[in-house]
Amino acid sequence: MPKRILQGVVVSDKNNKTVVVKVERRFTHPLLRKTVRRTKNYQAHDEQNACKVGDTVWIEECPPLSKHKSWMVVPRDEASA
Repeated sequence: MPKRILQGVVVSDKNNKTVVVKVERRFTHPLLRKTVRRTKNYQAHDEQNACKVGDTVWIEECPPLSKHKSWMVVPRDEASA
């Protein structure tokens, strides 16, 4: 099964080797037929502490690294390929 890859914006980089990424998804409401936005925060592993608040990053599923981290920041060159 392929790993999921999501795009989001870094909202916190205070933890060591961890960033909090806000991912927004859009869908049409089944009854109202209106586009609805939902956001969710994911904690992702950032080995080099390279990401800063406001950066747009790609995150990829990985085996659990801690209690809350099961996502990893994908380097720019791999995300574009």
